[in-house]
Amino acid sequence: MPLPFLTADRDLKADGRAPESIALPHDEPDHWRRPYRPGPWRVGAAAVFLLLASFVLLSALIIALAGSLPGAAVCAVVAALMIALALRLVRVGVWVSARGLRQVNLLRTTTLPWSGVAAVRTAQQPVRWLGLPRTVQGQALIVERTQGGPLRALVTDHNGDFLSRPEAFEQAADVLEAWAAENRP
Repeated sequence: MPLPFLTADRDLKADGRAPESIALPHDEPDHWRRPYRPGPWRVGAAAVFLLLASFVLLSALIIALAGSLPGAAVCAVVAALMIALALRLVRVGVWVSARGLRQVNLLRTTTLPWSGVAAVRTAQQPVRWLGLPRTVQGQALIVERTQGGPLRALVTDHNGDFLSRPEAFEQAADVLEAWAAENRP
């Protein structure tokens, strides 16, 4: 299921142009947008969390009707946390705007202005498979800072967005490198 409101290619279908014909698909460069679509593994995991949250909310309703309001409140809080986790899981990735590059992790976000970016490149290295401790040989998008060490490689060809989709990884890496080349001083 395409989620065009989460990506930078939402305006391409209205123009009738193919995504390959536009190097930098952005009409509003000041808005933060992800230059690629969330992958099926990430969306599937978020859907499972939402499904589990619906069951927990149903159990909260049953517990509340049975007369135990503190138990229902605990179930409602657990469901709210599961919904928040699902939404955050969908937002994980690299976002760009004219102001800089934003790396969204599950628990924290790192924003780097374009003046702080030294280089954006792909590299062959061991990468984590679906974010698990197991590593495999793959490609990672490396963002090097002008001061300090590089950012943690969040965009890899084996993460939840690009597993089994190497052409999507190449396209996303090209678009991120183009954003960096256009906006770096």
